[in-house]
Amino acid sequence: MKAMILAAGRGERMRPLTDHTPKPLLKAADKPLLEHTLRQLVSAGFTEIVINYAHLGQQIADYFGTGAAWGASIRYSPEGDYGLETAGGIINALPLLGDGVFLVVNGDVATDFPFASLHQQAVDLAHLVLIDNPPHHPAGDFALSPDGKVSEHGATKHTFSGIGLYRPELFRGQAPGISKLAPLLRRAMTAGQVSGQYYGGFWMDIGTPERLAFLDGYYRQGA
Repeated sequence: MKAMILAAGRGERMRPLTDHTPKPLLKAADKPLLEHTLRQLVSAGFTEIVINYAHLGQQIADYFGTGAAWGASIRYSPEGDYGLETAGGIINALPLLGDGVFLVVNGDVATDFPFASLHQQAVDLAHLVLIDNPPHHPAGDFALSPDGKVSEHGATKHTFSGIGLYRPELFRGQAPGISKLAPLLRRAMTAGQVSGQYYGGFWMDIGTPERLAFLDGYYRQGA
């Protein structure tokens, strides 16, 4: 299974750190955020990796190159200066992702999720990993039913972790360009074609300098 790391975000809330460095190359415990994710994926058996980039993205390609130093084979999907949003970025990269199910991971999350467990996961159109709602997103995103289906409405909502499995068919008929993922997921949910799982382990969105500093300490403590 191929994997895609979304690394095209501008990182506005990280400024001025991201004025000269793309957010995925900001460091925690002396390694770029993207490197932590790449190492996790490779150790979990995902070695064919696609990375998209936009703002200052050539720095990402220069740093990781072919990926051989990490045991990976990396291909890049550039998106210009401003990026194409999540769905747009995936659509742009579809020629690199093949015809089967592929994994997509947000490049600005840190987690100890067991990625290897996804190799055998059945997927209709999409399968999402949901987590507890963090303080900055208390309302959550989607509900998870006892039968493993994900829906937009429910008594208890969880937050989408940014980890998902997708079939190319989810994006069929979508024009290239800027587009968001949520509307496509909601449409597939209405048809009962999105499954999910809850994960209660470590996860954080590295969206601010304060969270980056926390993650640096977390990694340095060997957590």
